[in-house]
Amino acid sequence: MLTDGVRAHILADDGTIPNSRLPLVVYEQAVDLSGGDPPVAIETALRANGWGHGWRNGVFSYHHYHSTAHEVLVVYAGSARVQFGGEAGIVASVTAGDVVIIPAGVGHKNLDATADFGVIGAYPRGQAWDICYGRAGERPRADENIARVPLPSADPVFGRGGPLLAHWR
Repeated sequence: MLTDGVRAHILADDGTIPNSRLPLVVYEQAVDLSGGDPPVAIETALRANGWGHGWRNGVFSYHHYHSTAHEVLVVYAGSARVQFGGEAGIVASVTAGDVVIIPAGVGHKNLDATADFGVIGAYPRGQAWDICYGRAGERPRADENIARVPLPSADPVFGRGGPLLAHWR
């Protein structure tokens, strides 16, 4: 199990993006990409750990967040700079093998990416994502939704014994 290379960031409400009391968690170089078809292997592992409704694509180039679901991003190719937490948030460079677990309410935006950037996103089983933009009128409903989102039953990469749940309890 991953013990080094875990970064956790608490991102405060910035008045536009609510963010979360739960930390954004980044696992550096947590996924082995040496197999035959890394995206398929990643999707299989995510489903086995209770994370589904996955997609392959990039990260939107505008601030957005989900008020009804947590999200995991698993980078399988290239790299990107992603801003988390809104305009006043942090900027993280993510590369192939990195995993980012985004609590409901935490804003994220792709600032730039390599041409070969590949990422898989997924959500905990039973959570249906929405999309919010930090616009006037989204709150307090978004805040109420975020407060109701349950913790996932397992870490998306490492299962029930993974480090996510320790960070989120």
